[in-house]
Amino acid sequence: MAEESIVVLGAGLAGATTVTELREQGFTGPITLIGDETELPYERPPLSKEFLQGKQKPEEFTVHDASWYQENEITLRLGVSAISIEADKSQVLLADGSAVDYDRLVLATGSRANFGGDEPFAGYDLPGVHTLRKLSDAKSLRAEITDGARVSVIGSGWIGMEVAASARQLGARVTVYSSSLLPLSSVFGERFAHHLLELHQRHGVDVRQAKVQGIELVDGQLQVLSDLGSSPADVVLLAIGAVPNVQLAQTAGLEVDRGVLVDASLRSSDPRILAIGDIAQATHAGLGERVRVEHWDNAIRQGKLAAATLLGKDESYDWLPYFFTDQFDLGMEYVGHNDPGDESVIRGDAESGEFIIFWQNGQKITAAANVNIWDVNDDLRALVGREIPADRLADTEIQLTEL
Repeated sequence: MAEESIVVLGAGLAGATTVTELREQGFTGPITLIGDETELPYERPPLSKEFLQGKQKPEEFTVHDASWYQENEITLRLGVSAISIEADKSQVLLADGSAVDYDRLVLATGSRANFGGDEPFAGYDLPGVHTLRKLSDAKSLRAEITDGARVSVIGSGWIGMEVAASARQLGARVTVYSSSLLPLSSVFGERFAHHLLELHQRHGVDVRQAKVQGIELVDGQLQVLSDLGSSPADVVLLAIGAVPNVQLAQTAGLEVDRGVLVDASLRSSDPRILAIGDIAQATHAGLGERVRVEHWDNAIRQGKLAAATLLGKDESYDWLPYFFTDQFDLGMEYVGHNDPGDESVIRGDAESGEFIIFWQNGQKITAAANVNIWDVNDDLRALVGREIPADRLADTEIQLTEL
């Protein structure tokens, strides 16, 4: 065991967590961590929030400093892309012409920005048009969001809405182009989506339901073209989703669908290769289905599970998905896995900005979120999966722990 070489391909939070756990759990064999970014592995949530607002520096959300990797004998190969995996040779080929041998391989290649599929979004590559997936993206975006700048956000998912809030707090004039009347309603239903919409409108964000056809540069001025007409912008964020980086998994001959298909221990169709994080279409032991989750918490947990699997431990993917968001004065934590058609139940006064929301299929709780109410997420996690009448969930006279 100690002599095996482990290569982790992808130097994000999931990859960094894997190598950390391996060393902390006593693995002494060679470990190589490969990433195409030049920065040390870091956490990504601050990119759309604290870093963009100038409240955090990169070193504050870097997983480890350089000395940690040296002290723990982790070989770092940063700033170099992998071009293929030769599974029959147990080898990763890199863009600089070198090859790295492995006994076992962990794929943590993350996601890339969606530019519109086979037909890229018109104008995506114009100066002043940005996406947000990496620290370098956030640096470029932050340099252009100034007081009074006209910022157009195309897309009303989490990244789009978080950047809209951050840009507005920096004094920019912000327009969000949303494909639906209520942002995120297709995921969380109309009640929470309406609350989110009103929050942004109160803070001066112009949220428009529109179909954007593209972006043009006219006489040096960016123009966002939609079914509502043409609108000028100084900065445009293209936030229409992300695409899992599964190309390398395909070169390795792994089974791939919407992500890399892995079992509950994160093993792919090649048992020597694991896949984790954004790319893992993983068998969930509790939900009884495959799920792919692109969130911070999942990157950490799957990194730990990957290390456990590599060390021969019998553990499985059984935790509930979790994520958080911060927008203006709204802080929210969500736990569970709801469907768009689930009914929602509000506990507390949504108008006050402090409430809990449950999602139910029948009486079964599929997910829950605490909005500006803290230290209750563990209680909510314990309720997910249980069957409780909606009127009891809404009754604030009944303590969460009594439900």
